[in-house]
Amino acid sequence: MKKITLTLNGELRSVYVEPEEILLDVLREKLGVKSPKCGCDRGDCGACAVLLNGKSVRSCLVLAIETDGQKIVTVEGISKDGLTKVQNTMLDKNAFQCGFCAPGMIISTTELLEKNPHPNLEEIKEALSGNLCRCTGYLPILESVQEATEEVDHE
Repeated sequence: MKKITLTLNGELRSVYVEPEEILLDVLREKLGVKSPKCGCDRGDCGACAVLLNGKSVRSCLVLAIETDGQKIVTVEGISKDGLTKVQNTMLDKNAFQCGFCAPGMIISTTELLEKNPHPNLEEIKEALSGNLCRCTGYLPILESVQEATEEVDHE
């Protein structure tokens, strides 16, 4: 076991990990962060997405040991001071049915809006293209992001 230290949602945290442990398991089982989900265990679905140094990554594909000294943000960190405009719009529009994909969608949307606060529909689709949703058909999710960014334009 090796001790790693990382900044998780703005807090310096240390944890012992095995060399083969993936970040998703360490987040959920050792650090108590439950928003990243294990959907496919292959990096295909986006349910386990987290921000690693500001970039969306699939935590099921990252070895925890590689995150020593890095900055990780999950939905818990994004929502630390309350729901964001996009999250509120998603709730208002009932964008999710089961909610399993919601954390990954929110992480991908957060990364997009950090880079481009005023994306068009095609840019939103591209940013969310790595996230699978088996319930909604994507339209309410896309509309939520679009509406939230339009509201920012008018504030």
